Amino acid sequence: MNTPFLRRAFLAGVLATPSALLVTVTTTPASAQMIVKDPTNYAQNVLQAARALQQINNQITQIQQQATSLINEGRNLASLPFSSLQQLQQQVQRTQQLLGEAQRIAYDVQDVQQVFQGRYRGAALSGTHAEMVANANARWQDSVGAFEDALRVQAGVVGNIDGARTAMDRLVSSSQSATGALQAAQAGNQLLALQSQQLADLAALVAAQGRADALESARTAAIEAESRERFRRFRDRN
Repeated sequence: MNTPFLRRAFLAGVLATPSALLVTVTTTPASAQMIVKDPTNYAQNVLQAARALQQINNQITQIQQQATSLINEGRNLASLPFSSLQQLQQQVQRTQQLLGEAQRIAYDVQDVQQVFQGRYRGAALSGTHAEMVANANARWQDSVGAFEDALRVQAGVVGNIDGARTAMDRLVSSSQSATGALQAAQAGNQLLALQSQQLADLAALVAAQGRADALESARTAAIEAESRERFRRFRDRN
């Protein structure tokens, strides 16, 4: 009779063991939390990290763009290392000096009026024989001096051509190798200054040549007027 009782007790213990193990596993919260991972939280953490990394990359890109902009601004503000201003000013002063050394009749309105009144018109063409000869000689000297002045100005202008060519070559080279907007603008301004200097030389050349031609024309007109006066006197004498 004891055997069936022991068998039932043993079976009851075996059946009870898995339940006890399950409870042990499930009732051990510390061990369970260490090995369990939540996929949802992990994905969110990865996404946040990716977004943070993207923001950092964007900030780095902005800093790089700002640095590039500052570098470009620095280049745009850099001055041109070459300046032809002093050379151009010297050439203009040289031409002005040649014009200022005009012989006999200066480039002055009042001087021209006084000289023409004394040697080219009025009493200068109808005075005594000696006065007419003296005025004719003075007019001839005016014309010779004016043509000499024109030749000197022409020589000065031709002498400036070589300096202008050198300056133009350096300015064009500086413009092509300019690293910024300011250097390019300064090279362009100096090229305009060079053009202005050449135009000034051309104006001086035209003025000097025109002065010589005008005085020669005035001398020719005075000769004709004197010839008519001499003929009148000869006719009246006879």
